Amino acid sequence: MTEPIGHGPRRRTVIKTSLGLAALATPGFALTSAGRADAASSSGPVGADAAAAGGALGPTDDWRHYVYAPRSRNVSPVKVLGFAGDVTNPEALLARGGAVTVLTRPEPPTPPSWPTGTTAAASSFHAPNNGDNGTYTTYDPSNAIDGNPTTFWNDADPNTYPAVLTITSPSAVTLPGVTLLSNSDGVPVDFTVETWDGASWQLGATVTGNSAVQVPVPFASPVTTTQVRLTVTLDQATPQGQFTRVNELWPGLVEPIVPPSVTLDFGKVVVGYPRVRFAWASANKPGVRLAFSETTQYLTDRSDFARADESGGGPGTDQFAVPADGADWTDVKGYQSGSQVYAEGLHGFRYLKITLDALPSDAPAALPYGQVAIDAVSLDFTAYLGTPDSYGGWFLCSDDDLNRCWYAAAYTNELITDTFRATDCDPRGAATPTLEGELVLQDGAKRDRDPYVGDIAVSGRTLYLTHPDAAAAARNVLADLANHQRSDGWIPPASIGGYTLPLFDYPLWWVTASWDYVLYTGDVSYAADYYANLLAVLDSWYPSVTDGNGLLSKGLNGTGGYGDYAFLPRSGEITYYNANYVQALNDAANVARLLGHSGDADRWTRRAATVAAAINTLLWDAAAGAYLDSADGAVRHAQDGNAIAITAGIADSARAASALAHLDATTKLPYGNAFMDNDTLDGVSGAAQRVYAFTSYPEVVARFEAGEADSAIDQIKRTYGWMYTHDPGITAWEGIGPGGTPYEGGFTSMAHGWSTGVLPALTNELLGAAPTGPGFSTWTVRPHPGTVTWARGQLSTPYGPLTVRWQVGEKRGAPSFTLRITAPTGTSGQVAVPVDSVTAKVRVDGRVVLSRAGAEPTAYNARFVGGYAILDGIGAGQHTITLE
Repeated sequence: MTEPIGHGPRRRTVIKTSLGLAALATPGFALTSAGRADAASSSGPVGADAAAAGGALGPTDDWRHYVYAPRSRNVSPVKVLGFAGDVTNPEALLARGGAVTVLTRPEPPTPPSWPTGTTAAASSFHAPNNGDNGTYTTYDPSNAIDGNPTTFWNDADPNTYPAVLTITSPSAVTLPGVTLLSNSDGVPVDFTVETWDGASWQLGATVTGNSAVQVPVPFASPVTTTQVRLTVTLDQATPQGQFTRVNELWPGLVEPIVPPSVTLDFGKVVVGYPRVRFAWASANKPGVRLAFSETTQYLTDRSDFARADESGGGPGTDQFAVPADGADWTDVKGYQSGSQVYAEGLHGFRYLKITLDALPSDAPAALPYGQVAIDAVSLDFTAYLGTPDSYGGWFLCSDDDLNRCWYAAAYTNELITDTFRATDCDPRGAATPTLEGELVLQDGAKRDRDPYVGDIAVSGRTLYLTHPDAAAAARNVLADLANHQRSDGWIPPASIGGYTLPLFDYPLWWVTASWDYVLYTGDVSYAADYYANLLAVLDSWYPSVTDGNGLLSKGLNGTGGYGDYAFLPRSGEITYYNANYVQALNDAANVARLLGHSGDADRWTRRAATVAAAINTLLWDAAAGAYLDSADGAVRHAQDGNAIAITAGIADSARAASALAHLDATTKLPYGNAFMDNDTLDGVSGAAQRVYAFTSYPEVVARFEAGEADSAIDQIKRTYGWMYTHDPGITAWEGIGPGGTPYEGGFTSMAHGWSTGVLPALTNELLGAAPTGPGFSTWTVRPHPGTVTWARGQLSTPYGPLTVRWQVGEKRGAPSFTLRITAPTGTSGQVAVPVDSVTAKVRVDGRVVLSRAGAEPTAYNARFVGGYAILDGIGAGQHTITLE
């Protein structure tokens, strides 16, 4: 799930000291079998040489070499990425016992103070409130001269410049310069310092590009004055906006002491409770601050994201005061001492920065100086531990890039398969007793850590195809959302906001995700238990937002303020909403038929056909050869609506080919296909340069199903390959922005379940295997090879494994195709084998069942249709289908 609020990037400060600092460059990754991009403490790609070589169908265990999960729940860092300040033996943090890493910081000198009677005035200041910890807090300008670094002046409104602080002394002072002390929650970036000469203001210094909390600002020569004026014209961006914050403006130059820090690399994104083992510390309760980031780009003195950012702001770090005799500390949510020294607990991250420092507000419980000795750092991994033995399904093919993308998506999904806990879910009202302690599919490892049903429409399929033993993670969420259905039939998208977040499209995804769950697991009891919810959402709520054309129209029935998966400001007749509606109606009809409600099934099928016809009549743009995003306003064509119009069967083959050609011509980028073909959507910057893997997944499926396997593979490599090979590596991002960067800066989740669609696309479309009846009671195998010369895989079913292997070859100088299937007892399926014009015969287990020579088919209702040889009723057991 994406976010309704934009969050700007934060700058990072790199301080080089005499002890050196390792480069904070993005690690290199390669989509080859030669290297691996994961932690040393984990299993991962080590070659899969037999698979990469292509040719013969090799041993079935090769796929295990691609698995990225840690080997155990105790995960260690793999590299010291950098250190700064007075740090002894940083590499000891990678050792297994013995040596320790020591961080040392002397007590800072007492800073100079203003004469008694000095006053401060400001252009504005924020009203008092209860701060971050419930303590009454003021923000008036006098805080900047009170000698207390725990208080600060905060201007009234974000993004308002200039922000001016004027200090007036009762007597003249001679200043070599001043020192600005701010805090890590957004420092002044660009500012000037002026002094009053009795007649006018004189410029003392100009500072630009600052990223330091403590900044000495020297004048060209000492100045004697009674007034100093600080004018700030730019602050760092924070989740709360750009606020000017000045803790102290000292009358003199105070050189900062570089806080000693060590930055560790865990090799890939991990999630859980950080653990630091302190051997000893000085007796003054020295503090440490932990900052986390998924990327080096947003690795600073504060975390790239902290849950406190969503609940009023905070320091962006986790704090701990180290006892003199050391401690084995696990970072769990809560205060260490009264209302001081706070830690958030669970984090999703790749990089961890540990600094000997303390918040001024934490004194005397924690102080920013002393000595700390650390002998171990690790993580208690909380997510699904996807070791090779845990996989129920797997995939392997001749294209090693695709193999890596499949297992990278599997690992991403493992990271978001976790227990729901109030202590680490989205703080915006997502905590709920009905999910507490349950296994769920979160949206992201770092954030929001709240299950969204639209995300489960993708992550659920990924889960069923890899770890079906954890399918309850999807059911728990689907059932919980249905149990919170509104009286008018609307189903909430997530627990956030006490189940009130108004999204227009997500109730449709609940329908589709529910059918998927039944289809893959065979849990018919779920369908029966929640059939009334299905009736209410499709026969009550969605009809209330249907217009005279028979189309859903956002804005009707008070839905003008409703959002969607990306909180896009779209209204009226939108192709995406209506194509989704067609898909949901047909999925609901399948549920109804399964439960014996044929009347409902027929009614929903007819409605789906009516909506599809209206889409083709009113939303098809013949001039562009693609579906419009909206019936009103600026002309644009969206990836979501065009792709789902194809996968939902709305577009015929000609329109499908035309729409895909339009997307190719207008949205193709080095890092995927943009979700809009232009930037005319009001309030959305860079739409034509933004890529969502969430909406790219149905486009990839559409390309496979439209017979454009080569372009589907190309899109996979551009989209998922880009994410795989860019920091943090391996995991799939929430969204990609202009230039291939995280689309919402450091706020972006870099391990997001809705971006794992490459995995079901490769299994269901390229390998070609998918269920068609509940629990794989019936199934289909329809390969889309494209440039891939062989593929094999396994799908776990309630009846046992369904294994599929196919290979493109050559026999007697002509193309050949061999497909081997092992189907579990109690199941049967349809097989569609790709053929070309020279294919003469189709054999099943050595027996000719179809020939172009004119002979009648002998079994399986065998027939040639649209580039495939179709065979019905393939039963349990092992079967070999060959073309010649």
